[in-house]
Amino acid sequence: MTSSVARRLVGGALAAFLVVLASIAFAGPASAHSSLVSSDPARGASVSAGPQRVTLTFNEALQDSYDTLTVVGPDQNFWQQGDAQVVGQRISIALRPLGPAGEYRINYRVTSADGHPVSGQVPFTLTTAGTGTPGPSADGSDSSDDSGIPVWVYVVVVVVVVGVATTFVVRRRART
Repeated sequence: MTSSVARRLVGGALAAFLVVLASIAFAGPASAHSSLVSSDPARGASVSAGPQRVTLTFNEALQDSYDTLTVVGPDQNFWQQGDAQVVGQRISIALRPLGPAGEYRINYRVTSADGHPVSGQVPFTLTTAGTGTPGPSADGSDSSDDSGIPVWVYVVVVVVVVGVATTFVVRRRART
């Protein structure tokens, strides 16, 4: 390798190093997503009576789109009522009067100012049972929901019809 080629390689490597160093030194702050600052009730709080609303506060304004705020009780039922409201850095929702004592989970999914979704969960504990009536089941099952004929009935009917049709076709071919 000639000395001029070696100088070019060293010069190129030094220039690349200086570009990387300058980009690190002059880089602006990274754009971060919203993060939860506080909640009412507070994370892990024990309350003797259920609050009328839950409110979450974030470090920046939230977009009022695709937001979800639910409260699930120890009975695996929803306890929120109505729609969540976003005002600036806060999202809140009204609660039904709470029922069984135990851990309630505030589940959230919000859209940060930069458009990215942020989700999480804030638990609190109700120490004294209330008299409230829950909303629907959070796991999607509802014992009072009779959605009609079970699927297995349709499967049995299809198997019987296919069996009868096959038997009919086989016997007809055997006769001819």
